[in-house]
Amino acid sequence: MSASLKRGLLALCCFAAATSADAAETQTLDTPSFTITIDVRCEEGNVTCDDVRYVGTSKKTGKAIRLTGRTRHTTCADGVTPCRFLGYEFKNGATVYFLSDGGELIVEQRGKPLLREQGEWK
Repeated sequence: MSASLKRGLLALCCFAAATSADAAETQTLDTPSFTITIDVRCEEGNVTCDDVRYVGTSKKTGKAIRLTGRTRHTTCADGVTPCRFLGYEFKNGATVYFLSDGGELIVEQRGKPLLREQGEWK
């Protein structure tokens, strides 16, 4: 095998590995008041992820908020292992944004509900 062919295969291998690790899974939740885009920025195959990006845009004002959060899961019988996927959680000071797997947007501040809307994942 020639040296240039080896370099080409090595470059192709490294490009594929880099793009796989950097790939984000993007989803959009559409609620009556907001359009929310979620980018899960962890490698495919990970059960949990602590690098989830949130961009929520108000349909009324057009203003957007950007947050970083994590996935949320129930725990298995051992009390440690993550089991069923529940959704995504984002914190902005005392305000917590939760997007459920079923498409519900829940916003709470210090444990008190501020907003609850049903949406549709697209």
